[in-house]
Amino acid sequence: MSFIKKVIIPVAGFGTRFLPATKAQPKEMLPIVDKPVIQYLVEEAVASGITEVIFVTGRGKRAIEDHFDHAGELEFFLEKRGKQNLADQIRKISGLAHFAFVRQKEPRGAGDALLQVQHLIGNEPVAVLYGDDVVYSKTPCLKQLIAVFEKYQKPVFPLERVSKEMVSRYGIIGGKKIGPRTYRIERIVEKPSIEDAPSRFAVVGKYILTPKVFSVLRELKDHVNYHEGKELVPTEAFARMLAQGEEMYGYEFEGVRYDCGDKLGFLKAVVDFGLRHPDIQVGFRKHIKKAANGRK
Repeated sequence: MSFIKKVIIPVAGFGTRFLPATKAQPKEMLPIVDKPVIQYLVEEAVASGITEVIFVTGRGKRAIEDHFDHAGELEFFLEKRGKQNLADQIRKISGLAHFAFVRQKEPRGAGDALLQVQHLIGNEPVAVLYGDDVVYSKTPCLKQLIAVFEKYQKPVFPLERVSKEMVSRYGIIGGKKIGPRTYRIERIVEKPSIEDAPSRFAVVGKYILTPKVFSVLRELKDHVNYHEGKELVPTEAFARMLAQGEEMYGYEFEGVRYDCGDKLGFLKAVVDFGLRHPDIQVGFRKHIKKAANGRK
């Protein structure tokens, strides 16, 4: 039985990298074939034993609430037209978990987003999933992290080895390998240069956190100059916790990660999931081959 029953999914960002597509819809609702990105994350959480999903939303994110709400009229419409299987799929979405939605009134960073829902977490560990990272794997990525947490009872982060040219885009860890795919984290550097990077292991957007992170974020919150465009970022809290002697662990997860907050990463996800989709894989594969050969 999993110790982790709640997940926080921050979705309050503007999605500027996908404008104008995200002018009137959340980037998390962009579809990978026939499901929005956000549904893949919720399904990952549920498959990992999560029963409560807490969204931190912002203005213009109502479509996410509607997607996970009951849609009786749509279900009835589909059933009347003999599309029972599709109606069942729609009905299943609202029953995946217990959902809660909390507004982040201003875009003050992912750390501030976590503080907005502290009252719903209490004194228990919690998972965090960001809307950009979809992982295709036999065992859900979050479930892999939970297994490590259950062993050490300390914060756990998924690690991915990235190229030297990419280290400046991520939080990079330095640490010691203590077991298969498992590392004891000694430092985290946010977006370092190639020269300053302690390794090539990047922390991707999924965490298991202990309650202490909330108290550290509160300590840091008053020192952030929001008027200068600064944000409260969790990495700073993690760095302070490490400096205070808090143990943290990293796990080099098994699976393929798609950065769906990046145009190229999103397109890779669409192509790969399309090639796996039972309804379209044959025709889509033929199209890809024709396109690769320069034929229409």
